[in-house]
Amino acid sequence: MHSFSPAEIRKMQEVSGLSLEQVVRELREAGLDSLPGGGAEILDDRIRKQISRHKGTWRDWMDVMQMAHKVGLNTSATMVIGFGETMEERALHMLRIRDAQDQCIENKYDSKGFLAFIPFTFQPDNTGLKRERETPEAYLKTVAIGRLMLDNVPHLQSSWVTMGPEVGKLSLSYGCNDFGSTMMEENVVSSAGAVHKVNINSILELIREAGKIPAQRNTRYDILKVFKDGTQVERDFVMQN
Repeated sequence: MHSFSPAEIRKMQEVSGLSLEQVVRELREAGLDSLPGGGAEILDDRIRKQISRHKGTWRDWMDVMQMAHKVGLNTSATMVIGFGETMEERALHMLRIRDAQDQCIENKYDSKGFLAFIPFTFQPDNTGLKRERETPEAYLKTVAIGRLMLDNVPHLQSSWVTMGPEVGKLSLSYGCNDFGSTMMEENVVSSAGAVHKVNINSILELIREAGKIPAQRNTRYDILKVFKDGTQVERDFVMQN
């Protein structure tokens, strides 16, 4: 099971009266395998106070992730650009993820730490933050810099959901090695104006057009199936993010 954002874990801690470590350990014992990286936004408190002050500080987010690593859970890390953050704040976000991953490796936890880094762009429609959308060039630049800076994080996932399938295909040449999934349901960026949708055969074709070999994985990034040249699927399926 890949579930519960750091903000949700913090809420569990608040209502249960348990310590953060107790909450995360009990979730693992109940069957939780990994945590998604939702709510990271930008890991700097100046911008967080402007856009998501109820989600806590960047340290609140990171403490949950590092506790997850300590008790043996894998995680992922997201990054949302386009809130009006500075380039220095974007770089700081990546550096904080890199430092936490280094600590996980150095401590030899029974966890691979952050399995994936997933940058995407802020979608301004139907929000109180009216801003211009980030360009494909800005997104691809972020992907490329992320791949260079986060050499200790094994996977970098494309965001075709916010940028569209063609930019998603391009991102595979800028550092992404994971196209993402068809998604069974998505209610966050779709409510803010992102409307891109593709089925699994379209994903296979886009990956091949990028000169890559498509494969199906699970949440642990174990390869379940490699799709040979021209192979299609008769029935759609959803790959876990």
